[in-house]
Amino acid sequence: MTDSAVLQPDLQQSPWQVDRFIVSTALVGFALLGGLIWLETAPFMVALFAIGTVLGMALYHGAFGFTAGWRNLVVKKRGAGMRAQLLLFAVSSLVMVPMLHSGQEGLVGAVAPVGTSLMVGSFLFGIGMQLGGGCGSGTLFTVGAGNIRMVVTLVFFIAGAVLGSIHLPWWLDQPGFDPVPLVNSFGITGAILVQFVGLGLIAWWVNRIERKAHGSIERDELLWKSQGHGLLRTLFSGRWPFTWAILILAAGNALTLAIGGAPWSITFAFNVWGAKALEVVGVNMAQFEFWTWDYPAMALKDSVLTNIPSVMNFGLLLGAMLAAGLANRFNEASRNRPEGRQFLAAVVGGLLLGYGARLGFGCNIGALFSGIASASLHAWIWFACAFAGSLIGIRLRPWFRLPN
Repeated sequence: MTDSAVLQPDLQQSPWQVDRFIVSTALVGFALLGGLIWLETAPFMVALFAIGTVLGMALYHGAFGFTAGWRNLVVKKRGAGMRAQLLLFAVSSLVMVPMLHSGQEGLVGAVAPVGTSLMVGSFLFGIGMQLGGGCGSGTLFTVGAGNIRMVVTLVFFIAGAVLGSIHLPWWLDQPGFDPVPLVNSFGITGAILVQFVGLGLIAWWVNRIERKAHGSIERDELLWKSQGHGLLRTLFSGRWPFTWAILILAAGNALTLAIGGAPWSITFAFNVWGAKALEVVGVNMAQFEFWTWDYPAMALKDSVLTNIPSVMNFGLLLGAMLAAGLANRFNEASRNRPEGRQFLAAVVGGLLLGYGARLGFGCNIGALFSGIASASLHAWIWFACAFAGSLIGIRLRPWFRLPN
């Protein structure tokens, strides 16, 4: 859950109204951009664009994210958001680890080196999550839903990502070691079981905190039915039970792997967008080592409509916009104008998010979610370091006049 998620009102008894202008704009945008992607590339990229759109709707309607879920555990001692994330990781691991090692050619997992760059980057990212108001996916879907403060976070997220790309070669020279796929040590079944044990231990810890504070556990993450409206209205206007969002996000990541050849990622696109913007104003990005490496150099040279993370991000933005329009909540989070310090938090948080994501090889989606779905050791270290950074960020929030 992002900050915007906790701002959603109770609409259980309210009549359903649709923001027709926003819905129409989102649908026209989807049609136009989908047509351009079709002309620029191939049908498979349009399919990924559509998957990104559905993921954006799921994130918004499911109010699913990481930032507020972590904060709710720390501040309110409530663990439903954390358990929802752990369930998502478990389902995805069960599906995607065998896919990656099925022998099908062209599939590449989200695996990354373990070392100083990963630890520093994920720690900074964790601080940035709490100050910026969202992680990679959370920032995008709240921007799509019209949150003005999160637009500031996104702009500086992109700036931080570009700065991180310039510094990354130096960070990679610091102590560390090569990627560690758990499948190499434990086999496919063993790697899944090892990860289930890890996820189970975290769930036990989360439950223990919640029981100690409240005497019992809320099982919101296991709800299958909406507590407010009927099926169709819930489907189109939200709020979805966590289980719906978990299954759709897991299916979306598996389809992304099957169609695009790699798991879902978000923040590499921010590097590309920022680098392309700098080249427009005359900066030669090829002078920096990162942008001479094969994949970044190709992404910098080609159209963003051929870059999978960019195309899926465009879909995510439009999906969130469509969902917010269907729920008649577009721009709702911005109706109370943020204070100056809250905008400053968006600036600082955005820079930390971007810089941290580049050093840590991705955000909660690319490094954590897709990393665990790929059974990579780096994802677990990312999780621990980002959570530690998040603790710092939570303690800094009051100074920026952000509610805890």
